[in-house]
Amino acid sequence: MKTQENIVGATFPVPKPLLDRILDKGKTVFVKPSTLRLKPGMKVIFYASREDQGWHGEAEVESVEHFTNVEEIIKKYGRELFLTPEELRKYERDRVRWHSRGRRPRPWMVVKLKNVRRYPKIVRPKRFIAVSGRYIREDEYREILRKAGL
Repeated sequence: MKTQENIVGATFPVPKPLLDRILDKGKTVFVKPSTLRLKPGMKVIFYASREDQGWHGEAEVESVEHFTNVEEIIKKYGRELFLTPEELRKYERDRVRWHSRGRRPRPWMVVKLKNVRRYPKIVRPKRFIAVSGRYIREDEYREILRKAGL
């Protein structure tokens, strides 16, 4: 029986140019609509969507906050965000069009990252990674690290 205890983190798809901001350019705050529950100490394994698909790297969760207003996120995190203020505002406008009628939109999950590292090799997942992301269990995480050359 698989238990929640062996969940070590989560993976989320991020367009590669945006992902490079986290892995190479020192951006330490990841933002997306809240779909999974993350806690400090968990890993976020970043999947490049669109071009060069695969896991490119990871970071450790330092903290997680939830917001309902993107302007509050911009005010608090500014230059640390992996998205520019205008990109985040556009994401919010687009998101309003996506959510179902009669349902409240999910709050924004703001994840402060630490110990960011790029993998030496890109690792292709066995299964598709949906926009909502998915949890990564300990055995899968070990396999990702092995295939990444770590």
